[in-house]
Amino acid sequence: MKRDTILTIKLPAAAGTLEDHAVREPKSFRRPSKAFTRRALAAAHVVADPLSTREPWLEPAIDWDATIAYRKHLWSWGLGIAEAMDTAQRGVGLDWPTSLELIRRTLDAAKDVPGAFVASGAGTDHLKDKASVSDVISAYEAQCSAIEKLGGRIILMASRALVVCAKSPEDYGRVYDRILSQVKEPVIIHWLGEMFDPALDGYWGNKDHYAAMEICLAVLKKNQRKVDGIKISLLDKDKEIAMRRKLPKGVRMYTGDDFNFAELIEGDADGYSDALLGIFDSIAPAASHALSALASGDKAAYHEALASTVPLSRHMFCAPTRFYKTGVVFMAWLNGHQDHFVMVGGQQSARHLLHFCELFRLADAAGLLSDPPLACARMKQLLAVHGCG
Repeated sequence: MKRDTILTIKLPAAAGTLEDHAVREPKSFRRPSKAFTRRALAAAHVVADPLSTREPWLEPAIDWDATIAYRKHLWSWGLGIAEAMDTAQRGVGLDWPTSLELIRRTLDAAKDVPGAFVASGAGTDHLKDKASVSDVISAYEAQCSAIEKLGGRIILMASRALVVCAKSPEDYGRVYDRILSQVKEPVIIHWLGEMFDPALDGYWGNKDHYAAMEICLAVLKKNQRKVDGIKISLLDKDKEIAMRRKLPKGVRMYTGDDFNFAELIEGDADGYSDALLGIFDSIAPAASHALSALASGDKAAYHEALASTVPLSRHMFCAPTRFYKTGVVFMAWLNGHQDHFVMVGGQQSARHLLHFCELFRLADAAGLLSDPPLACARMKQLLAVHGCG
């Protein structure tokens, strides 16, 4: 599809010069007319309240109306919501009490949206230092119970505290066996790699991912009836495929690979991955369009819709990967879903200006700047703050 140039903006380049960038008209994406053949969840970000008097490094301040409006935007594209996860700055600005309030508000909003799917993160992030394995179990139990009381489904998040206190892989088995024996509905287990959170290095009791995989698989097989699926975020398609082929029957693989999601969702002769992705927050229209094409058997259209989103995602999730949330919120601001580029914990400062300039170029290449004049005006505001232009 030929896309006409709408306007031109000067952007800084690596050499310190300003270069013209021709911004093209956005791509046209269709909303889904029927169900997808893959379950697709977007890990959704939160919108900070920039007018709050709370100190941003110490207390989260949320614009609840804008935050819930963004979830309605994602639902409108046929995507489910993975709530209160790392994309929502869980553990890096968003505490457990605020997370629970977020979950409550999202579940309430979902009641008015036919077919809206929500699964919410339960973890141990309210624990203090020097927790024991028993403390970790109690913390998981408390968060799972709180979410279930709201009528919510659970994503069992990886625990930083468990990494610190576990003495062996058997301690991981003890914790997960106990929690899974009690949950009301099958859960999604989330294995978040150390590239997303360095404090999770060595999860499952082994720093080697393949060895850790076997420990995790043993937990899944033992608790098969209580596991809907496993989401792994290791940014390594070969590891995901290897684990996918070993999963117990009926247990889904949810890709968390923001580098290789297109081919993993398509799958191969031995199976495919469903999706639970932070990048879906930013590329919802393209992702929805692609998943509809895949549901219709049109793999060429599927890949055409996603091809230009992969470079965008790889840039947004580049090392240090844990700062990807900044790019997610930047995209939401460019596209008019929030009125400011301010984040919980002041995390808008986590990436440098040239990173944002390249993200702008890649978002334009993907046809995902929905209102180019607005996006350019906001990009110019950011440049001005940095003394450019």
